[in-house]
Amino acid sequence: MLTLLGARFAAASSARGRHLRFKWPLLATLALVLAGCMPATAPLTDADPADPRARVARVGYRSTIAPYTSLRPATPAPWRERNDSVSPQPKTER
Repeated sequence: MLTLLGARFAAASSARGRHLRFKWPLLATLALVLAGCMPATAPLTDADPADPRARVARVGYRSTIAPYTSLRPATPAPWRERNDSVSPQPKTER
């Protein structure tokens, strides 16, 4: 597109008798700068993700809290017995 635009500009300018000796480097630099703004495209190797008919893997459900068991309601127990059941046992001497 830029090449065609540059050719038309050159033809129009040469028809008027102007010399474009200093404008060609500017036009080439502008073309390189604008070429850097083009999006990078890559060919699709798989199915197009935008295609609604594309086949996809099925979605499965797996619970994250499956082994959970409720501990409520817990029966109250005296605090000293609960504390003794979880405290470290004293080491026995030989």
